[in-house]
Amino acid sequence: MIRTKGLTKCFNGFTAVKDLNLNVRKGEIYGFLGPNGAGKTTTILMLLGILRPTKGEVYLFEKSLYEDYFNIKRRIGVVSEKQYLYEEMTAWEYLDFFSDFYQVKNSKKRIEELLEWAGLYGVKDKKLKQFSRGMQQKVGIARALLHNPEILILDEPISGLDPMGIKEVRDMIEEQKQLGKTIFISSHLLSEVEKICDRVGIVNKGVLLAEDKMENLKMRLSREMEIEIELKKITSEIIKALSSLDFVNKVTQEKNLLVVRVKTDKDHRDEIVSTVSSHKGVILGLKMREMSLEEAFVTITHRNVSLLAGG
Repeated sequence: MIRTKGLTKCFNGFTAVKDLNLNVRKGEIYGFLGPNGAGKTTTILMLLGILRPTKGEVYLFEKSLYEDYFNIKRRIGVVSEKQYLYEEMTAWEYLDFFSDFYQVKNSKKRIEELLEWAGLYGVKDKKLKQFSRGMQQKVGIARALLHNPEILILDEPISGLDPMGIKEVRDMIEEQKQLGKTIFISSHLLSEVEKICDRVGIVNKGVLLAEDKMENLKMRLSREMEIEIELKKITSEIIKALSSLDFVNKVTQEKNLLVVRVKTDKDHRDEIVSTVSSHKGVILGLKMREMSLEEAFVTITHRNVSLLAGG
């Protein structure tokens, strides 16, 4: 649905985005992640045709953006980081204004549906300047959905929101995925985006460092991971047997748990279960302790970029 090839943007000798190759699939939530200044907004402006790339191509719906620019743009909904709302308008007036702009059929019914969906119908006649940051963000999402776009591009959609606002916007995004929309989210709030994205691309200093499913990304970046085993009874024989396995780096005991630190060359859980069972251990629970997205990002941008090149 969204694809870029060698996308590059330079400003007076400064390269904001360099040789960017993205591939966003139909119906997925794709997280485009990186710190402030990484090139995320510049990329979005090129995806929308607001900025022309210095070189490279943007493809939407398998067409070059400039091949059928206006028809392609009609199939996209956008929520920018800064909402630029017409604050003297009411919520209804604002959506009604844009429904004319988008030439929305049965606009009154559509506005009612979106205000109900966003939980704002009860304040439809209230001026936008009186809305909280979270309410304004929901109005912006409703406006982006007026014309029922196939692609939804969200630039920092949860930035500046309180925990309740973050959850409400997150739920709204997940609902749109269930309706079959392709959603591209740019954000620096990694922990929140991790909860909803099918895949992520991590960018820093204009360069895409990784693009993958979260579980694959974590596996590629971490040289080891921890497996937590809850046992009915822990014995020194079980600890010794696990420690002797060539893929085990360390075994530690935490009350009734054993934490086994293993190499990430493959999934070793079957071998661990077999070893424990052969020493008369009864496993009550087993789970993997995964690296967080923040930890993955730090690893990518500061320490082990070379791991990705070989991954």
